[in-house]
Amino acid sequence: MDSVVLYTEEIDDLNEAAKELFDQAKKFPLKKNSVALLYAEEETDLASLYALLSEQWKFPVVGCTAMAMFLSGVGNRSIGISVMLMTGDDVFFAAGMTRGLNRDNCDEEIARTYSAIKAQLPSEEKLILTFGGMPMEEDHISGDEAIAAIEKACGKHVPIFGALASDGFTCANARVFCNGKTNAHSQAFLLIAGAVDPQVIEVNSIENRANFTYKVTESNRNKVFRLGDGTFLEALKRENIVIKTGTIINDYLLSPFILTLSYDSGDTVEVARTIFMLDAETGTGTFLGSIPEGSILGVGIINRSDVQQSVEQACDKIVEAINSSPKQYKTLLCMTCCARFLAMASNTDAELNACRERLPSGMSFLGMYGNGEFCPIRGNKTGEYHNLFHNFTFAMVAL
Repeated sequence: MDSVVLYTEEIDDLNEAAKELFDQAKKFPLKKNSVALLYAEEETDLASLYALLSEQWKFPVVGCTAMAMFLSGVGNRSIGISVMLMTGDDVFFAAGMTRGLNRDNCDEEIARTYSAIKAQLPSEEKLILTFGGMPMEEDHISGDEAIAAIEKACGKHVPIFGALASDGFTCANARVFCNGKTNAHSQAFLLIAGAVDPQVIEVNSIENRANFTYKVTESNRNKVFRLGDGTFLEALKRENIVIKTGTIINDYLLSPFILTLSYDSGDTVEVARTIFMLDAETGTGTFLGSIPEGSILGVGIINRSDVQQSVEQACDKIVEAINSSPKQYKTLLCMTCCARFLAMASNTDAELNACRERLPSGMSFLGMYGNGEFCPIRGNKTGEYHNLFHNFTFAMVAL
């Protein structure tokens, strides 16, 4: 499979934006099967952009809004439109998007959409690339609920990779799109089949921990009612880490909660969680991902050096994985967290530079900063992969 990255900073004059993207793609030969993965800043009129792109690109265009992007040959950008064209004779792509999701229709709607997309492929998919919306209301699905519904539809044999759409930290304009359709609370999919062997790596950036460890004694999906013998809010007050109540997603971005999950197989894995709502009346905390009862919850601290080190580790691991494979890898997709962008402060090119320094020459890569990452993680006992939703993670898939 071959790929190329394209970029334009133009979002106001979409005719000019499309022209710039087409001009950059002129020397890139398309093969039998192609797809466009596209990230854009929140103010982009995505439906109108697709109408222009589809005049020449007779293949799927799928993606989401992004607070910032980084791509080979261009750099780190918080404005504009970035595209990766992927193409191959023996690789197959199929894309689609659900209608708006809620907890009542999630399983059925994702299963319906997945089945319709899968039917377009001549063989089993090797990778599910997916983008979701922000769960800002009570009936919106969390990142883990999306993963569970996708696995229920496809069986647990396929790596799931992707992100939650992002915007300029308001969470009001993040949305996903596919072939001209956009929605803030849908799930967009790109299934890839054929001659690909995805190599997936994730590394979190949380080395430092606060003195905060509690067992979750009462929770429901992504809402935590009680830690230990008190409410969630009481536990925060006891540890002197309450900032304020209400919508607080931007207040705890650099102090993520750390969740330890246990599986029947004996595996334990650690993932980070972003809290976005703290209810002063009920004492509950609501997260972007699920917090199961019985799990252990801690608090981490993100800093610049840990973020930098985690990117270097991820790049080294992905290079080791592709060097040990007999297949040739030319494409790299990266998903990373908005909080990591903030932690880097003035050095926002750090993640991009780590990729440039370590990746093989000639490999095209495209990354985006999202509000959460979908990526498999390897269990510490069995070595098996578990598809999970993450926050504060740098995730990569090589194709």
